[in-house]
Amino acid sequence: MTRRLVITGLGATTPIGGDVPTLWQNALVGTPGASTLENDWVERFSLPVSFAATVEVEPADVLARPETKRMDRSTQFGMVASREAWKDAGLDEADVDPDRLAVAYGTGVGGVWTLLDSWDTLKEKGPRRVMPMTVPMLMPNGSAGALSMEFGARAAARTAVSACASGTEALDIAIRQLTAGEADVVIAGGAEAAIHPVCLAAFSSMQALSRRNDDPAAASRPYDVDRDGFVMGEGAGTLIVETEEHAAARGAKIYAVLAGSGVTSDAHHITAPDPEASGAARALRRALDSADASVDEVTHINAHATSTPVGDRPEYAALRSTFGDHVDDLAVSATKSQTGHLLGAAGAVESVLTVLALHERRAPVTINLDNQDPDMPLDVVTGEPRALPPGDQVALCNSFGFGGHNAVVAFRNA
Repeated sequence: MTRRLVITGLGATTPIGGDVPTLWQNALVGTPGASTLENDWVERFSLPVSFAATVEVEPADVLARPETKRMDRSTQFGMVASREAWKDAGLDEADVDPDRLAVAYGTGVGGVWTLLDSWDTLKEKGPRRVMPMTVPMLMPNGSAGALSMEFGARAAARTAVSACASGTEALDIAIRQLTAGEADVVIAGGAEAAIHPVCLAAFSSMQALSRRNDDPAAASRPYDVDRDGFVMGEGAGTLIVETEEHAAARGAKIYAVLAGSGVTSDAHHITAPDPEASGAARALRRALDSADASVDEVTHINAHATSTPVGDRPEYAALRSTFGDHVDDLAVSATKSQTGHLLGAAGAVESVLTVLALHERRAPVTINLDNQDPDMPLDVVTGEPRALPPGDQVALCNSFGFGGHNAVVAFRNA
């Protein structure tokens, strides 16, 4: 990379915190975000899974009512997280050239609530009652468009739709825009609001979700021999990415350096990861190569680690083939054990946590790992946060999505 890129602002709304400080503190102590759903549709549709990880703070408690009526729930999450990140970066008081400001925002599903609610309205009340704003609210690029208008970003407003790799791939887009000289600042991240009866029923039919209805808090169990599926989550994460020159010129604080990224495709199966993990391994190596980093420089990984029986193993295989024996020295955090799986927002929120791990020199904990699978002998951080060593180092955030999408981002300490 010819231009050094830095992270200057962070924002998030998640099941374990409605802002970044709360998210971080809860991630350090190991706070379960999953709970039994109280929606009447759970019983009405006899859903086999009756729990999920819903956001701690409802967007309606933060946004003005006219805003919530014009935005799908997923876009509402993105707006909450991005306003926090914008303010955190000090950009609310800075003079940013709109033609040099871009948005790169991801989602896996988009406005599913708007789409299906509108379908119900059409069936029950007819076409004249369908909202005029339905299409812009259900579009997967709705968040990117809304954020571009909110912050006046005219360089570009791009959307990554790569299933569970979307939020991470948005950071790859940001890197490409900034290194190409097309922008000085990018608002990057991802949002998802897919805790809907159709989504829960569909993922349940695939046998992808945990069935621990009696103990939701302990349902997400990455690397545990008793893992039985992921926990659906929701929320958003936003990172402000700037060229170092732009950040220095305005005296911005710097959390970390966005050093590189790697994006590949399995071309194997529409849902199942490649058991050989060759695509994931190539993404890891590309991220390291673009960051000009050696495997020995990496000290921490925020793993994709969804807690599915078939998903965790290929990621371990990719890590082992990439890092060799050094994989035993990596402090691995599987934070979906706390937040649940935020789908298209997962990589963005987990990148926020990875940046903070470098900045604070502490790796957050993995919960519910009572009996680690002996076939995946990683050094998983449990119990208490792990102190990261002093000096220069690299941390990675992994995301792998349906469709065979692999995305990895590499951060250096600032």
